[in-house]
Amino acid sequence: MQRNTVSDMPFSPSIDTAPTAQPRVHLPRSEDFLLWSPPLQAHGYRIVDQLFATRTIRRGPVARPVVRGRELQLHYAHAGEPRTVADFMDRNCVAGLLVIRDGQVVLEHYGLGLQPGERWSTMSTVKSMTALLVGAAVRDGAIGSVDDPVVRYLPQLQSSGYAEVTVRQLMTMSSGVAWSEVYTDKQSDVNRYSKSLADKVPGGVLRMLQAVSPQHAPGSHWHYNTGDTYLLGCVLCAATGQTLADYMSACLWQPCGMEDDAYYTLESEGGQEIAGSRAGMSLRDMGRLASLVVADGMLDGAAILPPGWVDTMATRAFDIPEDFHPARRSLGLTGYGFGWWLTDDGAMLAMGHSGQRIYTHRAEKLVVVNLAVYPEPRYVSPHEHDRDAELHSFIQACRA
Repeated sequence: MQRNTVSDMPFSPSIDTAPTAQPRVHLPRSEDFLLWSPPLQAHGYRIVDQLFATRTIRRGPVARPVVRGRELQLHYAHAGEPRTVADFMDRNCVAGLLVIRDGQVVLEHYGLGLQPGERWSTMSTVKSMTALLVGAAVRDGAIGSVDDPVVRYLPQLQSSGYAEVTVRQLMTMSSGVAWSEVYTDKQSDVNRYSKSLADKVPGGVLRMLQAVSPQHAPGSHWHYNTGDTYLLGCVLCAATGQTLADYMSACLWQPCGMEDDAYYTLESEGGQEIAGSRAGMSLRDMGRLASLVVADGMLDGAAILPPGWVDTMATRAFDIPEDFHPARRSLGLTGYGFGWWLTDDGAMLAMGHSGQRIYTHRAEKLVVVNLAVYPEPRYVSPHEHDRDAELHSFIQACRA
C-alpha cells in the first residue's frame, strides 16, 4: 500500500510560518457573561478580573477578626423532604454559604472549587453596596441631597432621557427611561452594555445611556435597570472627586476591617467603575458588609454609616410586581427601597444574577450569604427545581 505524502494531505501548515505549539489558557468569552453554560459560570465567576478591566478596593493594614460561634447543625425541610447543608450545597450548585448570627459566624462552607479569600462575582448585589456609599457621600456633603438632579453632577446628560431624573430615582429604579434588562436577548440593553464592558470601550456605557429615551415620568414607575446604578456610580465619582474603588475603600472597606482586597469592574482600562454589577469580593467580606447593615451602620460603637441611613434604605419606595421574576415570589420579595429588596417581615436582600443572594434581618441579627451558579434559562432542564424556594426554606431554618 502506498503511503500518503505531505502533498497528499488536505491541510498542510507551513513549516516556516507556523508558530511552535505552546501551552495556552482558554478563557470564556466575556461578552457572553450573562449567557454562559453552568460549567463556564463556575469557572468564570472566580476569574472576572481576568476577563474585564478592574480597579482594586484596597483593604486596610489590619483585618477585623472573625468571631466564630458554635457551628450551626442545620437541618431543613423542603418539598416535604428533610435535607442537610450538604444537600443544599449540592442541589443548588453553591460556591459559598455563610451564616452569621448575633455577629458570630456559625456556618461557612465552600464549593465548586472556591476557597476562603478568593473573590467571586457579586453580580448585582453590589447595587445594594453602592446605596451604602450614597449615604456616606450625603454625610460628607459631597452629595447635597438625594433629591438633587443627576445633571447637577453629570451635566453631559442634560439632553438625554435622564435630564429630569434625581439621585433618589436612580436609587429606586424609577428613572423612567426605556431600558431592556432581558438576559436571554443578545440585543437587549443589558447585553449591549455587557458587550461594551467586554470590549473595554472608553465611555461606551455612558454613550449608551445618553441615547436612551424617556418612557415614564421620573419617579412614577419602577423598572429594574442596571444602567441606573451605573449612573449612580458616575454621580458618586463626580461628587466626591474620587474613584469609586478609593471611596469604597475609605468609607467601608477599611473601617469594616475587610481581610481581602476586592475589585470593581471598569468600563474600560483605567475607566469608570461599574457600580451595579460584577464586582469581585470574598465570601467573608460580603458577610462583614451585610453585618454592618444588620448593625444599623454601627461598628464597635462608631457610626460607619450616617445615623438612620439603613432605615432610609429599608423604606419601601415601590411594590414589586408579582410577575417580575420567579425569585420575587420564591423569596417573598414585595418591595424595593434604596437599592435593597424588601420583604413584608422586615428582611433586606441584595440580589444578584444567577443565585448571588445576601439576606439581612436586623431584628433577628441574621445574615445569610449565598454564592451560587443557577443555570441560565437556555440550560434549565424540565426537571429543574426552584432554587430560590429552597434557599427560602434554608433561611427560614436559620431563623428558627
